[in-house]
Parts: sequence; structure tokens; C-alpha cells
Amino acid sequence: MDEITFTSGNHQCSAWHLPATSDGFAGAGGRPCVVMAPGFGGTRDDGLLGYAKGFAAAGIDALLFDYRGFGASGGSPRQLVSVRRQRQDYHAALAAARRLPGVDPDRIVLWGVSYAGGHVLAVTAQDKRVAATISVTPAMDGIAVLAQLARNGGLGYLVRATVNGLRDASRALTGRRPHLVPMIGEPGSNAIIPRQGGLEEYRTLAGPTWRNEIGARAALEAGFNRPISSASRVTCPWLVQVGINDTIAPPHTGRRAVTKAGARAELREYPWDHLDVYVGPGQEKALADQLDFLRRAL
Repeated sequence: MDEITFTSGNHQCSAWHLPATSDGFAGAGGRPCVVMAPGFGGTRDDGLLGYAKGFAAAGIDALLFDYRGFGASGGSPRQLVSVRRQRQDYHAALAAARRLPGVDPDRIVLWGVSYAGGHVLAVTAQDKRVAATISVTPAMDGIAVLAQLARNGGLGYLVRATVNGLRDASRALTGRRPHLVPMIGEPGSNAIIPRQGGLEEYRTLAGPTWRNEIGARAALEAGFNRPISSASRVTCPWLVQVGINDTIAPPHTGRRAVTKAGARAELREYPWDHLDVYVGPGQEKALADQLDFLRRAL
């Protein structure tokens, strides 16, 4: 596993490059490569290395990166979830993957989980050179996600999220540091993702660079994040994996996105909640189905 960097905007993103350790997917133009990033407010060490290692063992390079402002990557302000910046980082990672030695630039796969599961759809719709795309428990429609979080967070969730978001936005206008709130926490708290026992659950999979804090303005932007609107423009094979018990990213939005995409899209459903794909049997099953999909798509 190699530590590399690439430029996105005016800053450096840090990434792990895992070269393939077998010839299972080798072709005349080289090996395919999966470009990967974490979900909302996550870092590359949050339970994703198992996927990257699985791809490498099967014969596919993996490039797993941190967004600007998170983990080992540069950029400021720190801990700011920005749809625009994160998608720009994906585009920059695509360009970096196409330059990797031994990699076939025409067999690059986009992979994303949760919030990033929506990002990869939008990026794929813009970059017609992408060979295949995988969305895992994806956040396809911000309005539906906020409605689900409001149900989880109880009375006052939307009020708290709005007040904190406006406070953070006002600080941005005056050049001050972001107003940070927890990414995940108990219902009734200021956390953007309210979940009973969620923090303890997430800590079991989080890496050492993860911080449980996010610029509160992310809640204001979330409702406008609707990658589902790009589904009809996907022209490459696309795998969507949804958890029927997902209490963060509603599964019906993944199903609807697949319907909009048509024949190019493939839907797999599992008895999962949102975090089940990061560890144990959930990750093992998701990875196995992803490799099956890639054998057919590539």
C-alpha cells in the first residue's frame, strides 16, 4: 500500500494506492482501478480498507482518498462537508487514477458509500469515460434523508439543525472558523446524524483520523443534494446496494434511482442498516457482490 497525493483545487488530497496483487482483471491496456472515498464526514480509515484490499486481491487496483479538509488531506476550513468540493475531489482522484502505473485509464470504477454513493452517481453522469460505478447504501435524495433524520432525531431536530446551520453560515460570511457540531450523536443532541447508540457504534469502525465534528452548514446544504436527478444520464454499468432496514439513507430512493437509470443499473437489496456495510458479514457480502458485478461490467 502506497501513500500518494494528488491536487484538487489549490490543495493536496492524500490517498492510499493499493496495487493489484493478482492478474484476475488484467487486460491489454493494464489493470482496472477503483476510486473510493468515505461517506458524510468520514475518513478513508473508517472501515473502507477491507474493500480496497479485497479489490487488490482480486486483481483491481484501489485508490482510497480523503476529501480536502478531512483526515490527512490538506485544505481549509477543516471538517467542512461540501457537496461541490467533494465531487471536485472525486474528479481529481479520477485523473490521478488514470495516471497510475500499470492502470488502464479506460477501466476506472467509481465507488462510494452513503453520501459518496450519491456523489459517484453525479460524477459518473459528467465523466462518460468512467467504466462502471458502485453506490453502497447511497444517499440519493437529500430531502428524503433529512426527513428520515428528523424522524430519528425527534421533536426539534430540524429547528436545531437550521439554527446551527445559520450560525455556521454567518461565521463563513465574516471569515470566522466554522461552527462545529457532532457528526453523529444521540437523538435530541446537536448532531447532524441522530442515532440511538450511534456514536458508540461508529467508533467501533472509525479510524484514528476521524473526528466527530462537522461544520453545521452541511445540514442546510443537505436538502439540496439530490444526485438522483443525474440517474437518467448514467451510460455505464451501475450497481446500487441498498439496505432495506437503512435508518439514514432511505432505501426507496435507491430503488427509484435505479428505475430512472434503466437497463444500465443493477439493484441489490440486503437486510442491512446503514452501518452494517463497514464491518463483518455485511462488508463481506457487499464486496463479493461488487466483484461479481465488476467481472461482468469490465
